Amino acid sequence: MDKVFIQGLSIQTTIGFYPWEKEIKQTLVIDLMMGWNTALAAENDELAKTLDYAEISEKVAEFANNNSVDLIETLAERLANYLMSSYHIPWLKLTIGKPGAVHNAITVGVEIERGKQ
Repeated sequence: MDKVFIQGLSIQTTIGFYPWEKEIKQTLVIDLMMGWNTALAAENDELAKTLDYAEISEKVAEFANNNSVDLIETLAERLANYLMSSYHIPWLKLTIGKPGAVHNAITVGVEIERGKQ
């Protein structure tokens, strides 16, 4: 299976369990690997037949900002469902990191895989 990816997408959103976290924007760093048959797009050099990573990057940020949750686990699950259904993606791996959330750690986060490769 071919893969289209977005790595190190940094977004600002409201996320967190504690009351003070609901009052601020925090940085999340997202890596997204999406299974896709890129041969169809490559055949005639057609963007419409592949996953437009620029559009998907914008949609990821919009989704995170329009769907505030407490846990990055919840955001990961909902975002994966949204992307797979909106873009008909058969498989994806999604990593969401929350840099600075834990003292002495570069980042913490979750990684999920959904669908079939």
